[in-house]
Amino acid sequence: MSRRSWRTSLIQVLRRNRTSDSVPRIAIVGVGHELCGDDVAGLAVAHGLQGVLPDDERLLVIEAGSAPESHTGALRRFKPDIVLLIDAAQMDETPGVIRWLPWGETDGISASTHTLPFHVLAQYLVNEFGCEVALLCIQPANNAVGAALSPEVAEAVDIMVDALIGSLTPRQKQ
Repeated sequence: MSRRSWRTSLIQVLRRNRTSDSVPRIAIVGVGHELCGDDVAGLAVAHGLQGVLPDDERLLVIEAGSAPESHTGALRRFKPDIVLLIDAAQMDETPGVIRWLPWGETDGISASTHTLPFHVLAQYLVNEFGCEVALLCIQPANNAVGAALSPEVAEAVDIMVDALIGSLTPRQKQ
């Protein structure tokens, strides 16, 4: 798996999809199960972005729960250039570590609370919408049913929310 900085990867994807006269349409899809401890990380990021990002027809934030494939209709209507899937994933890292993962490399990643593996969903999105799909993951500490969000993952959620806001909010000209 790529060890390149997730922030660098995000910036590169945004630049690659920007043309001289348009900004890419970006869908951020938070994935997870709210009753399973740190598995709520993707939902927490999406929730943290709701109402904070500018009201812009080029941005869509979805709290998809444990079945992101159930939101493909909203994605079809939105017509994204980029779909950013955000989730907790067992990556054998220190809890709270954030990684940008190429979706084609996710067939071995543990995502047992979800109904469809990410590589299957990502391939569908690419084939159907012609968009770029990226996966941002946070290493959980505890995904037990009824567990609270761990401090390490809560901090990673805050870092990710701040970075996404900084990357997706237009800079004001002085």
